[in-house]
Amino acid sequence: MSEERISQLSAPIRERGHEFVYFGEKTTDSQELARRSAGADVVMIANNPYPASVIEGADALKMIAVAFTGIDHVSSDACKAKGVTVCNCAGYSDVSVAELVLGLTIDVLRKVVAGDVATRSGKTSAGLTGREIAGKTVGIVGTGHIGTQVGRLFAAFGAHVLGYARHENPEATAAGVKYVSDLNELLKDSDIVSLHLPSNAATRGMFTAEKFALMPKGSVFINCARGAIVDNEALAKALNSGHLAGAGIDVFDMEPPLPSDYALLHATNALLTPHVAFLTEEAMERRAVIEFGNVVAWLDGKPENVCSL
Repeated sequence: MSEERISQLSAPIRERGHEFVYFGEKTTDSQELARRSAGADVVMIANNPYPASVIEGADALKMIAVAFTGIDHVSSDACKAKGVTVCNCAGYSDVSVAELVLGLTIDVLRKVVAGDVATRSGKTSAGLTGREIAGKTVGIVGTGHIGTQVGRLFAAFGAHVLGYARHENPEATAAGVKYVSDLNELLKDSDIVSLHLPSNAATRGMFTAEKFALMPKGSVFINCARGAIVDNEALAKALNSGHLAGAGIDVFDMEPPLPSDYALLHATNALLTPHVAFLTEEAMERRAVIEFGNVVAWLDGKPENVCSL
């Protein structure tokens, strides 16, 4: 984002008599984070880890504005103990994430990347027979804003869409999602499974080898949510064994770059992207507007998008 746009968005903060300081280079070093946070009442971050040690040492800190949907990279316990308000940018990437889910699914089913490689290396269409989304059953695990948008797009492609969530979302139902009460039932009945859950104590490691074994042979798994929800070594084994026909994965249990021995890098029919589902020009603009708006709302005593810790 240009300095001119940052200046425009931060103007309401300065107009209220507050100082606004920003750093152009991202850092994950806790000492540098502590230095940058010193004396700040409000800290604005994206998806870089913000550990407990930094929160505890930031004496003036009262609010953290997270320019992201998930807040699992911020120490909730430290914020709770210190009384720090955390606000996120929920909704900014609904469209961008949902569109990548469809893109990955289409690529896995239609072998787009493989087709490009074949064309450039003088080969033919041999071995590139694909499959269609229309008529398939798609299971959406987690039907919040993004999961609902994903369901809406799959329904537009002619798929039968199932949903599983703790609470049914009327918007998802209106979009054509049919809820099932049991996750295992959804997995057994789905040709394509798309994951849309937050990473927390209840969901970490949820998708195990046993879960993948429940999915039909030849089915496809898509994860543009959080990597820690999935046992990625078990996913790689399910792909290499041929039980799963393919996977489209944008998130891992660490941020890229991935180590050379990471299991999914060597898995059969695994299409991998380096955590880019949220990364569109339109989403970045929406995120910035929400992020600065959250800070201004908090300064005015009317906080918005407050996260439950």
